[in-house]
Amino acid sequence: MNSADLGRRVGVPSTALFTDQYELTMVQAALKAGTADRRSVFEAFTRRLPEGRRYGVLAGTGRVLDAVENFHFDDEMIAFLRQQEIVDEPTLEWLAGFRFSGDIWGYPEGEVYFPGSPVLRVEGSFAECVLLETVVLSILNHDSAIAAAASRMSAAAGGRNLIEMGARRTHELAAVASARSAYVGGFHTTSDLAAGFRWGIPTVGTSAHAFTLLHDTERDAFRAQVDSLGRGTTLLVDTYDVAEAVRAAVEIAGPELGAVRIDSGDLLLVAHRVRQQLDELGATETKIVVTSDLDEYAIASLAAAPVDAYGVGTQLVTGSGSPTCSMVYKLVARAGSADPADPLLPVAKKSLGAKSSVGGRKWAARRLDARGIAEAEVIGTGPVPAELAGTQLLVELVRGGEVVARESLDAARERHIAAREALPMSALQLSRGEPVLPTEYV
Repeated sequence: MNSADLGRRVGVPSTALFTDQYELTMVQAALKAGTADRRSVFEAFTRRLPEGRRYGVLAGTGRVLDAVENFHFDDEMIAFLRQQEIVDEPTLEWLAGFRFSGDIWGYPEGEVYFPGSPVLRVEGSFAECVLLETVVLSILNHDSAIAAAASRMSAAAGGRNLIEMGARRTHELAAVASARSAYVGGFHTTSDLAAGFRWGIPTVGTSAHAFTLLHDTERDAFRAQVDSLGRGTTLLVDTYDVAEAVRAAVEIAGPELGAVRIDSGDLLLVAHRVRQQLDELGATETKIVVTSDLDEYAIASLAAAPVDAYGVGTQLVTGSGSPTCSMVYKLVARAGSADPADPLLPVAKKSLGAKSSVGGRKWAARRLDARGIAEAEVIGTGPVPAELAGTQLLVELVRGGEVVARESLDAARERHIAAREALPMSALQLSRGEPVLPTEYV
């Protein structure tokens, strides 16, 4: 595996201030109380899936590993904290020397998860673990929301190509993360060049309506594009009259025309008409790409249409109505000191309503039926039952502060496809429902 397989390791700023102030004030208080070094275990999980969703998709793990590596306080940051009087001098001295030295375990990227699944487990001193809370949740909540939407769209597409094209609908940096998460969730390409540069995701794109409007005639625009990009290009055919545009496209590019794109109108009806026209003109291999505010439901409604690829933007990068996964990061166990021999004591928040948590350092496994189909997410704090030993879900990601489990995006993408296929068939239903697997605590 070469470096390109893992994505380009571009320079990024320190992630240390991608946090909430109370992380630092907790460290100050714990340092003063003598409890900052207590051995602790934090877990990231969600108490529930977004309403109606049947499974979640973990994405962002690779970005979390980068964030942990880059979490350090430089001189300028320390000066800012001092000027703003965020924390006292002993705490500033501690922060100036900070590097995470603990261990992290978690579900591998692309894996599916359910309510209570401990998708990330962070172990170390209280102070070093609590500092990571906000940046971990920021990444996992965003990326997993996009990946879940992408997975639903991928299932609805039934193997047809999916193009991520939401860069103009979100923050410029979120767009890169969204393209990455969409790829994990089953998309094939992206229009975002920064995502291609950073993560090696295949990029696509040809022209917009502005290019057609620039020219005196639609034919002039098509001819200019074909002359520049070749006969295999994709021509946008809905600027004026679709039927006339398709006719001109084939006349100019010939039957070797790569594809036509439809961005408006009754996509089901127009796609059928365009397919028939292309075939009659001899362009039987020319593909049809549709765009225009698609989501998983619109994609599913086009299952019977002669569509070869879908371009999705707004609904994808906003999680198709669920822009966060509501993941939380909770202290679940702690010792009375930093001594590794000191036993871990389970701790948990007791709360009215739905905000309570389950204490203890957890393992997770997926119980399968005789056909190899998942039937339950099993979570425990004691010994792992022998029958579940082979289906444990957490893997080691960081050991002693060093990342030990980097992998390519393709590996995460392939893992997700395999994990989704191992779920009961009802997981792929787009209708609202309960999580497809129950969570069992043992």
